[in-house]
Amino acid sequence: MKPNLTVIDDYVQKEHAPMEQGVVYKKTVGSYAVHTDGRTTICTLASRLREKHIDTVVVGDLVRYIPISGGAGSIVEVLPRHNQLSRRSAVPMPTAHAFEQVIAANVDQVAAVISAANPPPKWNLLDRYLVSAEWANIPTLICITKSDLAQGKGGQPDEHISQAAEEYTRIGYRVALTSAVTGRGLETLRQELQGRVSVLLGKSGVGKTSLLNALQPDLGLRVNQVSQVTGKGKHTTTHQELFSLDFGGAIIDTPGLREFGLWEVDGHDLAQLFPEMRPFIGRCRFRLDCRHDEEPGCAVRQAVMDGRISPRRYQSYMKLKDDK
Repeated sequence: MKPNLTVIDDYVQKEHAPMEQGVVYKKTVGSYAVHTDGRTTICTLASRLREKHIDTVVVGDLVRYIPISGGAGSIVEVLPRHNQLSRRSAVPMPTAHAFEQVIAANVDQVAAVISAANPPPKWNLLDRYLVSAEWANIPTLICITKSDLAQGKGGQPDEHISQAAEEYTRIGYRVALTSAVTGRGLETLRQELQGRVSVLLGKSGVGKTSLLNALQPDLGLRVNQVSQVTGKGKHTTTHQELFSLDFGGAIIDTPGLREFGLWEVDGHDLAQLFPEMRPFIGRCRFRLDCRHDEEPGCAVRQAVMDGRISPRRYQSYMKLKDDK
């Protein structure tokens, strides 16, 4: 039987209402599993925290809650987040309005997953992940999966994949080129995940489940069970969970994100979120108004022509700017 939230809200106002504190590690529709000192309490939200169409509480949040009989609880406060990763919600109808959809909170890094083949890599989608992480000031690890399906001469990675990996490495991103089949890059990936809370981003089919199983047996199976509940491809995060890693750290999966709209990133700020463009911002002829498009004397465009900025990344920037 669900607790009476109105009574709980009244109870919170009393001076000595007993409260406990914990971390949200699992979220389902209307329910939050909170971990406190080795105990799990299944909580609902106090009515004053519930807002229509807004994720008030997400996995990774540190919360205060009132214990209720039967091992249940009611979350009454979300403590300040030191970071949060968000995207723009999908708009199902023309009359609907997009809103901020918070994916996870209080994470140490974003692990952006993209496949080398089958399906072919979507570099613009990867750049969306990177820009969102830059906006949130969260470090990003790029994981390229299925390297065994994109091999060139001598069993080496396909030249296109190698060049892309080198390009992101030059920019300053950490890149792990992996294969769940051959084991390539798995030890490097373990080291990058160890001791950190990582939020995993990647569209369906990029090989996240196989990769997780290769890192830790049965982990991918457990995460995949969550993915089936969330409704693959329906732009929903109604069931997310934080999973512990045997070698240290934890991972939050975000099942099957087909779209990743940017939230509150305008055209002028966007160039700042491309690390390789930052040294050239402010050096354009029109310093305050340059959109780095067709303006004369643009330092960013000149850097592209000089080979200091990748043309592909510049085109990605232009596409993201036009999508805003």
